[in-house]
Amino acid sequence: MSMLFTINDSPFFGKEGKFCTSRHISERLDRELEKNLALRVSPVEGAMDKWLVSGRGVLHLSVLVETMRREGYELQVGQPQVIYKEIGGQRCEPIEELTINVPDEFSSKMIDMVTRRKGELLSMDTEGDRVNIMFEIPSRGIMGLRTNVLTASQGEAIMAHRFKDYQPFKGEITRRTNGSMIAMENGTAYAYSIDKLQDRGKFFIDPGEEVYGGQVVGEHVHEKDLVINVTKAKQLTNVRASGSDDKARVIPKVEMSSKNV
Repeated sequence: MSMLFTINDSPFFGKEGKFCTSRHISERLDRELEKNLALRVSPVEGAMDKWLVSGRGVLHLSVLVETMRREGYELQVGQPQVIYKEIGGQRCEPIEELTINVPDEFSSKMIDMVTRRKGELLSMDTEGDRVNIMFEIPSRGIMGLRTNVLTASQGEAIMAHRFKDYQPFKGEITRRTNGSMIAMENGTAYAYSIDKLQDRGKFFIDPGEEVYGGQVVGEHVHEKDLVINVTKAKQLTNVRASGSDDKARVIPKVEMSSKNV
């Protein structure tokens, strides 16, 4: 897997970390190479503040990102990408062996979910009321799969995967069918606004967080992107009406991690 590392160029630059410049990040990646033998870092051609960091998988790279964050480094990262190879004049991609242990009642959901991501069913073994299902799936199909598997199986699935080999490219995978919810302007997000917009999708922010215009603050329930105003506060007036003073009930935000990528 590879990820693009770059400096933080958002309006919130410098607010969360002490080391924000390209020099700081470059020196930190160079130090990491001295002890992390599986890591590869190459500068992006034509850019002084971008690096392509390659590792063994999403977990390997996410550990590096989290370690740098805890050390006070502030940076932006791109979406994980698989590393393709040209073998015999043919474009090939990494393939992994995926095993899912799940109650029998959820087995059909698992098969449908994996095959949509270009996975191939290899075997099914029944052990009591649970089923061991083995697949062969492209590495890019596993990204973001764990959360969906746990949700579809009500948290009862056990999932493991390991690299197998390189095989010819399996075709495009439809990764995201939902649009984004985008903040309209700079300001502080209010519970009043978020409460009124919760039927539009899932939020990535909590009330009280600072947002900027153009920031992705949630996932829309429909395909198209939606520009919303989360900085609108409740109008304070002396007029009272039945039902207008209900307490805001805000659903906790979606916590982003390497499992959600």
